[in-house]
Amino acid sequence: MNSLLNRSINRKKYIIFFLLTFELFSFAFLTGCKMHYSVTGASIPPEAKTVSVQYFPNNASLAPPTLSQSFTEALRDKLSSQTRLGLVNKDGDLAFEGSVIGYVTLPIAIQSSDQAALNRLTITVNVKYTCSFDEKKNFEQTFSRFADYPSTQSLAAVQDNLITEINKDLVQDIFNRALNDW
Repeated sequence: MNSLLNRSINRKKYIIFFLLTFELFSFAFLTGCKMHYSVTGASIPPEAKTVSVQYFPNNASLAPPTLSQSFTEALRDKLSSQTRLGLVNKDGDLAFEGSVIGYVTLPIAIQSSDQAALNRLTITVNVKYTCSFDEKKNFEQTFSRFADYPSTQSLAAVQDNLITEINKDLVQDIFNRALNDW
């Protein structure tokens, strides 16, 4: 009986030793990787400490004057809340710049009475991204997103909510392209 108890204890010691050794090697292997991943899945060069987002001027006709500011702030907020990077005014290790180049509302879903059941607001931005540690990651790309609203509502009545929704989608697309390699 005593020998069975000793074998059981020895077996447990070996299992614990094996698991601890495995954990230690796993930890050493994972922390030695070149890229660091955040809880959001962002792939950020380990040497990057700062990010800058320049003001995105409005080059789109008919866009409300607050669009540039709200888009720029949405991008800054996403980067500061979803990464470990410090936000600086200019010359960040990772840098974003560009402009709002499109703001269009068009009728969609035409009914039999030749009236639109829905209208669609589309916002387009041009983004230049620069990574000072890996120029292969640099890009300049146009991003476009839209939101639909009932034709029974005026654009002025729903514009602020639509802009917030579209900006959120645009910022997520830009974040994914720059920091998730999508």
